[in-house]
Amino acid sequence: MAVLEKIRVKFGLVISIIIALALLSFIIDPGTLESALNSMSSKYDVGKIAGKNISYNDFQEDVDKYTVINEMLSGSSSQNEQTQRQIRNAAWQGLLDKYMFVKNAKAAGICVGEDEMVSLVSGETLSPVMAQNPVFLDEAGNFSSDMLKAFIDNVNSDQSGQLRTYWNYLQNTIYNQQYYLKYGALFSASDIENALQLKQDVDAGNTTADVDWCLAYYPMTQDSTVTVSSDEIRKYYKDHKKFFKQNASRDIEYVVFEVVPSAEDVAQTSEAMDAAYQEFATTDNMKTFLLKNSERQLSTYWYKEGELNTVNSELNSQIFSGSKLSQIVKSGDSFYAAREMDSKMLPDSVYVKHILLVGADARHTADSLVNVLSKKGANFSNLASIYSEDKGSAADGELGSIGWMTQTYMIPGMESVIEAQVGKPFVLTTQYGTHVVLVSQRTKPVAKKQVAILEKTSLASKETFNKYYAEANTFATLTNGSYEGYKKAVDSTKVYSHSLNVTEATSSYGAVDQAKEVTRWIFDNKAGKASNIITVNNNFFFVAAVKDIHKEGYAPVKEVAPMIRERLYSEKIQAKKLSDVASKIQGLTSIEAVADALGVTVDRNEGLSLSSRSVDPAVLGAAAVAKDGAVFGPVPGSMGVYVLSVDNRQTGSFYTEEDAKNLNAQKSQYLSQMIISVMSEYDNVKDNRERFF
Repeated sequence: MAVLEKIRVKFGLVISIIIALALLSFIIDPGTLESALNSMSSKYDVGKIAGKNISYNDFQEDVDKYTVINEMLSGSSSQNEQTQRQIRNAAWQGLLDKYMFVKNAKAAGICVGEDEMVSLVSGETLSPVMAQNPVFLDEAGNFSSDMLKAFIDNVNSDQSGQLRTYWNYLQNTIYNQQYYLKYGALFSASDIENALQLKQDVDAGNTTADVDWCLAYYPMTQDSTVTVSSDEIRKYYKDHKKFFKQNASRDIEYVVFEVVPSAEDVAQTSEAMDAAYQEFATTDNMKTFLLKNSERQLSTYWYKEGELNTVNSELNSQIFSGSKLSQIVKSGDSFYAAREMDSKMLPDSVYVKHILLVGADARHTADSLVNVLSKKGANFSNLASIYSEDKGSAADGELGSIGWMTQTYMIPGMESVIEAQVGKPFVLTTQYGTHVVLVSQRTKPVAKKQVAILEKTSLASKETFNKYYAEANTFATLTNGSYEGYKKAVDSTKVYSHSLNVTEATSSYGAVDQAKEVTRWIFDNKAGKASNIITVNNNFFFVAAVKDIHKEGYAPVKEVAPMIRERLYSEKIQAKKLSDVASKIQGLTSIEAVADALGVTVDRNEGLSLSSRSVDPAVLGAAAVAKDGAVFGPVPGSMGVYVLSVDNRQTGSFYTEEDAKNLNAQKSQYLSQMIISVMSEYDNVKDNRERFF
């Protein structure tokens, strides 16, 4: 009966809400009610792209699809936080392409037709997505229509649907890539430097001059004669309002209680370390022992003297002073011991070349290439151009060359190259495929050691955890759920309170990472509220309070007034300094006389290129138009006002039109990378993913 009664009560509440909404619909404008309901539902949207709301469920569906693809490509279902973030970013980019980029590309007159897609997938203009995909390559490493047909047959018969997901992904990638290629070509073609601009760039690049200048610095202290009025601030705000657009944020204060091991916890860890140390000194199966007893597993890294300092300096000192086994060393709440496993003379870095092979016959091909390379006169680069799947490795202009590699920065699975013999090719396997590897050079060998490290870090016991929780709970209770109560609790308990401005993207609070739970609470509550305990990483107890709320949109003038005041003050100081310098140098005909009048020295730069990036652009601009031998200025610069004199102007021919065109192409390439961000701003894209992830 109690259960039935509860259902009746709750159902009655639901009916009451429905009736209330129905009555409201007669009182409130339907549009207003719809807007309110939409606002409620938008809280559960991860974003908005080109007017389309992206719900959490829809986004998660795409994330799931990309997760399947990642698992298929990596061969692993395990994903760390970084991988998950990359998958979510890929899913979001897919939505940007679908709802925004392709739409805008079509509006620009670009299209990708069905016949074009057929050709890109299987025809004469084969997309690199297909041409370089191991799934569709025959034993010779060439794209095979038969392999494509076999794959499509498998897609149609695959009950799991994973192959269908992957096939759709490939086609969509090719489709979007083609739009990007065409839009990029259109963008580059429209960003053409005209003949006059080109000539100016070439002339500037080929012109040098001897430039003398005087610099009168802006005042370092406040000038009381220069003032900025409130009317001037308001006018500047009105004229430049678009620059004061802001994301939603909160001004907060918070207290954090960190759970740290007690003296008793540290003593227990010390005893455990003593017990493990005896076996550590004698075990013949170090890998298994460390897996069971240490927070640091067995490493294949070869340490030279000094590098063990990254773990513990005392360990480094003991191991490299001749001891095969160190004593137990305590650092903070952690305990360490080290044991030498092996020692060799090895280089710090090696110059590596490789040929990457994939496919069922990769090992057989690799062995054949090793035989060829072992013969005198074999050209590694030529073989790499024919057989290697990695066309991007071309260090020093030689195809197949990875370049200098160290242990620290090395492809996983290639660690053995450090010990490899120079000039002797060999085969190894990594996650990327089968590699034919050749070490062509190496640095001078030095003494190195492989070291096993036993590490135990003290952890807080249940009793210690409860102690800190009780402290945090006492503080949270004192706040009584309000900001005012929070301030009183801080004063009475004398705990340290942190102040911070938080956006929905905030996930770190000081040294505490992955604290998204705190951010979610902050954005779910109003100004003046204080939280209960928010547990982060099972090791930190937060109590937060919302002081003020800044809505998305334009920052109020009162908030940005100090910044505007400083900007206007700087402009007035610059104008005053210009006027002051102009009056002092009026009629002067030599740079030396100018220096005397201003009380400064003359700086000389001989052979200054007018396209230089090493001096203030104000100097270059003035030098380009100044008459030889005449005093020119004053000119406002970044640090002060310049007055200059130019002589010995010379023109060369070392900077060509091709150089200018290449520089412009680089600028164009940079600008093309901004396409998505500009489109996102134009289409008012809202990215609220940080609310959920």
